[in-house]
Amino acid sequence: MKISVIVHPNAKRSKIETDLLGTLHVYVNEPPLEGKANHAVILALAEHFKVKKNQILLLSGEKSKRKIFEISSF
Repeated sequence: MKISVIVHPNAKRSKIETDLLGTLHVYVNEPPLEGKANHAVILALAEHFKVKKNQILLLSGEKSKRKIFEISSF
């Protein structure tokens, strides 16, 4: 399953929200430096979808706020 995510780094609280169009907004505490925010997003998505973190793969948007992740269920 592929999902589109908009990341909000340096947030006060970590949370996941869905907007009216169905896009996930992931708020994480970590700064967007050296992949720290990307790693935090993977951990948040793993907890949200109740899968292991190695089942989530960042497909595109490594240095962008808009990212596409693939969640596999093997």
